[in-house]
Amino acid sequence: MARMDSIPIEVDSSSALTGNVLPLLHEMRHALEDFATTGTEHTIDLNSLPLAPQESRQLEELLGSGEVRAQLDALGTSEITETAIPGVWRVTHYNGDRVVVGQFLEITDCPAILKSQPQDLPGGVSRLDQLISEYG
Repeated sequence: MARMDSIPIEVDSSSALTGNVLPLLHEMRHALEDFATTGTEHTIDLNSLPLAPQESRQLEELLGSGEVRAQLDALGTSEITETAIPGVWRVTHYNGDRVVVGQFLEITDCPAILKSQPQDLPGGVSRLDQLISEYG
C-alpha cells in the first residue's frame, strides 16, 4: 500500500498568479509621472517579469488600446501600439516564425524604434540630393 506522501502530485504552475500586476501598474504610474515632469523615459521588459498568462491578458485589458498602431518589418515583425494611457506604449517583437522574442512597455512620447536613427540621417540627405538632381 502506497503512502500518501509518496504519490506524486502535479501542479499546474501556469495557472498560479504572481501578484505582479498591481506593482507593475505602480511602476508605470511613477515612471509616467517622472516622464511628465523630467522627460526621463522608462522601459519595462515584460519578458523578464514573472506574469501568469491570465495576468498578461489582464494587464493588456487594463491598459487598453489607443489611437496609434505601427508595424515594423526588419528581421521579423515588431508591433508598436499606443495604450489607452497617454505616454505608455506596448512594443512586441517577433522572430521570422512569428514567435514573441521581446515584449516591452515604454513610457515615452514616441517609442525609440519608431524614431529615425541619427546615423541614418546623412543617407537621407544624400537620397534627397539624388532625387532633386534626377527631377531637375
